[in-house]
Amino acid sequence: MSIVALSIDALLPAIPNIGEAIKSVDSTDNQMLITMIFLGLGVGQLFFGPLSDCYGRKPVVYLGMLVFGIASVICIVAPSLEWMVFGRILQGIGLSTARTIAIAIIRDTYKGDYMARVMSFVTAFFILVPIVAPAIGKVILDAFNWQAIFYMQLGCTFLVGVWFWKRQPETLRPEYKIPITTHMFTDGLKEFLRYRETVAFTFVSGLVTGAFLVYLSASQHIFEDLYDLKDTFPYIFAGLSVSIGLSTFSNGKLVLRFGMRKLSFMALIAFCGNATLFVLLFWSSPNPSVIILVVFLFLQFFCLGFMWGNFRSIAMEPIGHIAGIGAAINGFVSTVISVPIASFIGNFVEDRVLPLFIGLALCGFASLAIFMVIKKTKRLVTS
Repeated sequence: MSIVALSIDALLPAIPNIGEAIKSVDSTDNQMLITMIFLGLGVGQLFFGPLSDCYGRKPVVYLGMLVFGIASVICIVAPSLEWMVFGRILQGIGLSTARTIAIAIIRDTYKGDYMARVMSFVTAFFILVPIVAPAIGKVILDAFNWQAIFYMQLGCTFLVGVWFWKRQPETLRPEYKIPITTHMFTDGLKEFLRYRETVAFTFVSGLVTGAFLVYLSASQHIFEDLYDLKDTFPYIFAGLSVSIGLSTFSNGKLVLRFGMRKLSFMALIAFCGNATLFVLLFWSSPNPSVIILVVFLFLQFFCLGFMWGNFRSIAMEPIGHIAGIGAAINGFVSTVISVPIASFIGNFVEDRVLPLFIGLALCGFASLAIFMVIKKTKRLVTS
């Protein structure tokens, strides 16, 4: 899963250099180098998730790594924005195996709040990479060129692949293997749709991820262009990533005591409140100082750490018998929701950061509404 984060975040400091090399000077267009990899992540899961239910988790991960390697070469030699975006989408397709099958492996092995605990620790490690990835990207960029960042990603992927081969046992039990049929995916989709909570929290994951993607794709523009902090941007980005890592690690400690639903619900309320407060304070004001902005973003992302892993665990809990297809559908739908949200809201982040927080608030309140409807429905069913 960390290879996914490395492939996204290590490239952030190099976006202006890549744009110059491929003759793309519009910073809004260049944001696609970040957002489009998520499109590939979503689409790829639809193929690799079901395949992992047929052939096992490990062979499909190796196939995805091969696709990622080919895509990285395309990015290195890309002559235009269109080719670079194509390469990034293909990178996402290859990486979708790691993202989806990591979740499927967890669901193969654990369930309930303990699954959420393990998911939190995995996500916490996943967050460690964004802390250092932009700084690593900048060091490589200053020492060599932007192409060297892709070579570094290829080297890390090879090392992780060898480690995965040596250390990770196959977790799909033979009795859970599903033979390939023409209606295999439609049967899995029907089974997925049977579980109201699974569907609801798939949508919630998409909304929350979409809000975060706005920040992820626009962060370089915000801190380097609006605040003129090109040299310190990697360190600010790393500091904000720490907030997610701290809360995700804390979630792993607290989830067995309070439960994943209660923790994520309280975090979602705080998420909405923090974004709304920023909107109210700076609705008709210029951009706040960078210190105030970082404080608000730190609190916003601290809430995220109690949401991501728990939302995914809640969605996956009822569908362990179709973990591969289930993780694929969950990831695809949440990505299909999140990428358009990020692209749409990101277009408004030009001279002010206010649209970012408006997007965070709207996505948060929409997620909260879905969460409350599901809570009320479960209460009625129980009574």
